[in-house]
This record gives sequence, structure tokens and C-alpha cells, in this order.
Amino acid sequence: MRKAKPKKRVILPDPKFNDQKVSKFVNHLMYDGKKNTSYEIFYKALDTVQEKMSKEEKTALEIWKQALDNITPQVEVKSRRIGGATFQVPTEIRAERKESISMKNLIAFARKRGGKTMADKLAAEIMDAYNNQGGAFKRKEDMHRMAEANRAFAHFRF
Repeated sequence: MRKAKPKKRVILPDPKFNDQKVSKFVNHLMYDGKKNTSYEIFYKALDTVQEKMSKEEKTALEIWKQALDNITPQVEVKSRRIGGATFQVPTEIRAERKESISMKNLIAFARKRGGKTMADKLAAEIMDAYNNQGGAFKRKEDMHRMAEANRAFAHFRF
């Protein structure tokens, strides 16, 4: 490589829960640098989750973390061109990428949902992911199914 690897940026923990993962999620959720709006949406969504899932013994933050774990893919397929043919090669995912993919999927499917506000849509998607259903969970299952179907090409891994 010609250039040095860029330094990893330090992400400061969020003000309410003092958690770095929350800050990363809020950064993914943010549009046009409106971080305060993102924090408001996220905290409202967690409040809604807490209200609706009050029978659970976990806190809203724990429910959110469990939901993220439920939709985190372990493998993905990458296109690899070998001898004129393109194969879908299943590869394992790095830890940072797993986290990023799961957050992006949760937000993307929350945005696609029908609902009143983004906070409501996000809360609904978090609850669905916690219960192993919803769009983001389906995306993870599809990724795993695709990798399983192409397991024969695993020896092309790079």
C-alpha cells in the first residue's frame, strides 16, 4: 500500500447512557449533521419500547442491544471473478462491519415502515428485531441463506 492506514476515530459515548454503541447508532441515524434530532428520535424510541415491553424484566437499552444482536449477520457473500465467471463467495465479517451492517439495516427498515414518526417506526422495528421478526431480521436470514447456498465456493475465499 502506498498510503498509511487512516486512524480510527474515537467516538465519544452518548450523554444519557454513557455508551459508545448508542453514539454510533445515532451517527448512522443522523441526517445533515442534526445530531440532537437523532438523539431525540432514539431516546423517544427507547421510551416507547420501555412502555410497550414493560412486562420484560430488561431495560429498553438491553432490549435494543439484544435486538441488534438478533439482526447481526455472521457471514456475507462477496462477488469474486474467477476465470471469466463471477462467483458469490461466502466470507466471514469483521466485528466492526457486523455492528455497522446491523445498525444500518435496523435504521433502513425502520425508515421503510409505515408509522407516524421516525421514533415510532424505530421503536416498532426494535421490538420486531428483539422478537426475531421484521425486515432487518429477514435481511440477516437472507444473507445467511445466500452464504449457505454458495458454500461450495468457500474455497475461493481471499
